[in-house]
Amino acid sequence: MSRGPVGAGIVPGRGDEAPPPLVLPRSLVEAMLAHARAEAPLEACGIVGGRGGRPVAFYPARNAERSPVRYTVDPEDQLRIFTTMEERGEELWGIFHSHPHSAAYPSPTDVRYAYYPEAYYLIASLATDPPVLRAFRIVEGQIAEHPVVVEAG
Repeated sequence: MSRGPVGAGIVPGRGDEAPPPLVLPRSLVEAMLAHARAEAPLEACGIVGGRGGRPVAFYPARNAERSPVRYTVDPEDQLRIFTTMEERGEELWGIFHSHPHSAAYPSPTDVRYAYYPEAYYLIASLATDPPVLRAFRIVEGQIAEHPVVVEAG
């Protein structure tokens, strides 16, 4: 997997500037939310592949934890997904999971296990209707939110 720069989109030394919005294809957002709804009341998870810095594919995965408050991407699914992404020339762009009963914000556990600083962490909350999808970079325990824009069509 190729790795993007750590903290891309974050302006160093300028905490008052908002990071640029992430443009997500509507089909990816719909696929993530459908997976979250299908797995509820458990947390759902998956991986987003990208090309050229843009998200291009969502790969749903099993939650090995089978928990409403924690997730771990099933190791077999992760290997299969990363192999498929490599074959398709994709890099790791994002890691998705849902919060069925809480806000779309990284929990302390999410932050502790954020092992991919180059990835966006996409969190969907099903606690509201309609669901809320938010995106974050988590680098060395620091959380930076990136606004999400859903592409029309």
